[in-house]
Formats: sequence, C-alpha cells, structure tokens
Amino acid sequence: MIKNILPLTLGGLAIGTTEFVVMGLLPDIAASLSVSIPAAGHFISAYAMGVVIGAPLLVAFSSQYPPKKILLALMLMFVIFNGISALMPNYYTFLGARFCAGLPHGAFFGVGSVVAKSMAPADRQGLAISGMFAGLTVANLAMVPLVTFIGHEFSWRFAFGVVALLGLVTMLSILYWLPDLKPFSKGNILEDIKFFKTPVALFILCIVAFGLGGMFSWYSYITPLMTEVSKFDPSKIPSIMILAGFGMLIGNFLGGWMADKMRPALASSLLFTIFISMLLLVFFFSGDQKTSLILTFFCGIFAMSVGSPLNIIMIRAAKKSEMLGAAFMQAAFNIANSIGAYAGGLPLQKGYGYQYPALVGASLATLGLILCVIFMFRFKPFVQKVQTEQE
Repeated sequence: MIKNILPLTLGGLAIGTTEFVVMGLLPDIAASLSVSIPAAGHFISAYAMGVVIGAPLLVAFSSQYPPKKILLALMLMFVIFNGISALMPNYYTFLGARFCAGLPHGAFFGVGSVVAKSMAPADRQGLAISGMFAGLTVANLAMVPLVTFIGHEFSWRFAFGVVALLGLVTMLSILYWLPDLKPFSKGNILEDIKFFKTPVALFILCIVAFGLGGMFSWYSYITPLMTEVSKFDPSKIPSIMILAGFGMLIGNFLGGWMADKMRPALASSLLFTIFISMLLLVFFFSGDQKTSLILTFFCGIFAMSVGSPLNIIMIRAAKKSEMLGAAFMQAAFNIANSIGAYAGGLPLQKGYGYQYPALVGASLATLGLILCVIFMFRFKPFVQKVQTEQE
C-alpha cells in the first residue's frame, strides 16, 4: 500500500511547496516585478482563491472519469501553471498565473483523499489519508526552506521551475505506481451538489473553516511572536519553523491513527480540546524561551492532527459525493487560512502584543470544538449509521 500512496504523498509535497514558498520569496518577487510587498501579498490571496474556486468545480466536472486520469490531468495543470509562473513578466500576469496554479490544489487532495481511503483496509483509512497529507508537512519541513534558498541565491523564477519539476515527478509516479480504479461517481453533478445544501455538510465545513482558523491565527504570526515576545534572534526563526513543521508531521499521523481507533468526530473533539489548551499556554507563557519552543512543537502536533479525522467525517458523510466532499474540505481549509490570518491580526491593529493572535486562535478553535460537539449530538443517529456502514 505504501508504494500506491507514494504518488499522492509526492503530489502533496509539490503542492505544499508551491503554496508556501511564495511567502519566503515575497520580497524577491516584489522587487523583481517592481511592486510593494503588500501588493505582492495579493499573489498569496490569488492562489488561495484559485483553490477555493477550483476544488469543487474541477471535481464536479471530472468525477465520472477514472481517478488516475483525473489526478494526471490535475498534475499536468499544476506543472503548466507553475512553469508559466516562472516566466511571467509583470504583476498582473503573475497574479493570473498564481490563481490558475491554485485551481488543481484542492481537487487533487479531494480526489486523492478518496483514492487513499479506497486503497486502505477499513481500520487504516485515516492513516492512508494522513500518508497523502504528509507531503504537505514534509514540504514545510524540508522542501520550502530548500526551494526558498534556491530562489534567494539564484532567482525566484528558478524556485517555480523546481516546483514544476516536482509536478513532473509526481505525474510519473502516478502513471507507474497508482493502480487503475473505477470512477467513484457516475457524474450526476446536480445529485452530488444536493448533499452540500444539507445541515450535515454545512456543519462539517463550518467546523473546518472556524476550528482550523485557530491554527492559522497562531501560525500566521509565529515569527513576530518568537522575536518580539520570546525574544529569539531573527536568525533562529528558520530552526523554529522546522521545529513546528516536525510537530505537524507527527500530528498528521497522530490524527490519522486516532481516526482509525475511534469515531472521527470524537477524535476531532479531543484534539481540538488539547490544541485550545496549547494556544492558551502560548498566550500566557511565550515569554520564556524554553517553554516557547516546547509549546511551538506541541502546537504544531495538535494544529495538524485534526485534519485527517475531519476529512474522514466528510468522506463518510458524503457517500456517493465523497470526492466532491473532500474537495469542499480543501476550500474550507483555505477559508480557514483567511479567517485565521485576518482575525489574528485584529488585536495587533489595536496595539496589543504578538501573543494575542494565539488567544484569538484559541477562541476560533473553541468555536470549532463547540460545533463538533453539537454535530456529534445533533446528528448522532446519522453518525452512528455512517460508522456502522463503514465497519
């Protein structure tokens, strides 16, 4: 099974690299295209918008095809638009290229989640999905620093060339290692979309958008938190980010393991509770450097761990629309990114310290926890039915 999951992991690695490398190269790109850094920040937003729009649309209009062909087509889009990104001469063309590069992101993870689930035994589906998302965490841990270094030392354009090359490697691995699977849907788009108008689907998406917004509220401002509150030298930030990334890698598999050992909604609730506790400790104790490092590691673990259980909830709930459900989850994840970064910045605008985004993050994660608990009780018969069918 590991060889079959590897193409999905490589896809996660490539996608995670292109999503996050822009943040590290923002000054280089801004200077090259003669725009301000705030204006260059629009490139990040354009990519996120591409994810939100592309995830449900591309899955909805391709779900009748075999998953292997869909994943190859999505990764071909990825290669083309990241390759084009390396060649764009000005702000507007690069903005358009980043939007287009974001289109296959959510759809790839949406299809990939269902493929990973279908290839795994019932008691290892959570770990299989975690195996795919491990690519994202490894991207933050290793590839993003490496590609950022290449971009700094040579040209930011080379960075996107490397990303396109990763996409080509992923395509080859899909072609040779991913088994041929039958289509998961008969292509009735209207029937697929019906589920996402139900309270069950809306509840799950809101849990993701608000609950995981807590992660981004903390993570978006981790650099000033460490330099201004914990008083680390700025030269230590790359090492601290690696520490957080290592925690996320562990948390990714922890969440998958818990989703296999208990009801995913219960696993999500427990993980949210621990994450809230970690964020509150960050708020109160980040002034001590050793404590701050420990909390950064554990926040990384519990920030990422809730992803797999929530994806399992959606895939099982969506049934015949499971690919579209997983794609919508990626859209909700990027909405969480926007909500968390925006809400976390509000206390900073009022002049409060850089520990306050963690407090905002704890509030958002608490909202996610409340919604998760309500979901378990309000839809208890539904959740039990889905669990029984899966077993």
